[in-house]
This record gives sequence, structure tokens and C-alpha cells, in this order.
Amino acid sequence: MRLDKYLSLAQAGTRKKVKAGIYNGEVTVNGEVVRVPALEIDENRDIICHKGKEISGIERVCYMFHKPQGCVTAKSDAEYPTVFDYFKDIDTTGLFAVGRLDRNTEGLLLITNDGDLNHRLMDPGQHVEKTYYFWVFGAIDAEGIQAIQQGMDIGEEERTSPAKIEIVKSGLYTELKKEMERDGCHAVKRNLHRQDVTAGFLTISEGKKHQVKRMMRHIGCYVVYLKRMAIGDLKLDEALRAGEYRKI
Repeated sequence: MRLDKYLSLAQAGTRKKVKAGIYNGEVTVNGEVVRVPALEIDENRDIICHKGKEISGIERVCYMFHKPQGCVTAKSDAEYPTVFDYFKDIDTTGLFAVGRLDRNTEGLLLITNDGDLNHRLMDPGQHVEKTYYFWVFGAIDAEGIQAIQQGMDIGEEERTSPAKIEIVKSGLYTELKKEMERDGCHAVKRNLHRQDVTAGFLTISEGKKHQVKRMMRHIGCYVVYLKRMAIGDLKLDEALRAGEYRKI
């Protein structure tokens, strides 16, 4: 097995951080400093040490986490709680989040030590679909739907890839306010009673920064609620309340 893969699975960090540590001389194999992440090692015979601590073995772990609004996808933050603050009963050393969700976005987030899983799900070349449930201020007409389905320019070097959209509710804010609140949208503070609102599902196969919000802004809508429902075939367990997790 590759040295960097072994260390990642042993919860020494993400593959990226592990590689940096190897280059910086933080890893020894049988007592010798090794600076080659791709070095093939025998995990059953070789003695691997990371920052002076022997790595005794590996176990791939993965948790499905229902990320709540208001926390950031990070190990630590000076201003906001992090997703790892909810994992008080387990040792999170070496665990990392698969992808990111914005602070005010909730929903499915995977927490793991499996670098291969992270690569398979988040590498742009894998084209794994992510499905979001949204509420926006604004009406999404046929032209907006077409723009989403064909791809659009949101200020990146490349246009967004074709996406899928399904509208499930539309009308005036005054008519749908209670439904919005039932779905979890509680952050609306502006007096927009005559404003059009729309709810639906958006499925994208890439992960540009704030992509959903930027796509909606491009068609004249403003996101007020966003929840990731699925990554590929893996769907959020709706039995998990916001802030809860389970091992998968």
C-alpha cells in the first residue's frame, strides 16, 4: 500500500496533509525518514511512525452527519462552532469532512478517514451528483430552467455543467410562509410579503464555491434555504435530526 494512503486511513490526516507531512520529514519507515508519499510499504511488517508516534493499524470509518445551519465545515474556528463540535463521543483525530457545506447550508455531510472515498466522491473528474433542496426568493421561469439545464457562466473559467432542476412549490411569500418555516427556513427577516418564492430540488455534478447560490443569482433568485439531500446514491437519513450522526 502507498505510504500516504496508509497514513490517511490510519487517521493521520487527509491525503493532502499527509503528503505535506511526508515531504516535511514527519514520517519514518523502520526508523528512516521517508519523503516519498508514493512509497510502497508493507503495513503488516513495516514500522511506520508519524510525528514520532507509531501507527498501529488502520480502520476505515465513515459517519453520515446531518449538518445543522450555523456551523462551519472545519476542524476549528475562532468565531463559529464547527461540524466536529458535534462529535463529542468519538476521537476525531484523522477524520475530515468529505467536501464542504456553507455555514448556513444544512444536510448530508460525510465525516471519514478514507481518502479514497473522498477522492471518488469529490474529484471533479468523477462527476458525482449532489442533490439540494432549496427555497429562493424569486420565480424560476422556463428560461431560468433552461439556463440551469444547459449550463451557465457564473464567473469561473468554465461554464457550469448541465444540471437538473425540479420545481415543487411556487407562489407568493404570504401564501407559502408557513410551508417555508415547516421545511426549516426560519431566517427570513425582510418584509417581502408580495415577493415570489420557489422551492425545488437542484442536482449538480461539480462543486464550485457557493455554486448553487451563484447559479440562482444568475437567474434572478436569492437563496434563503439550502439543504443537501444526497451525494450520488447516498441519501440523507431523515431520521437523523440536525446535529446527529451515525456510522455507515
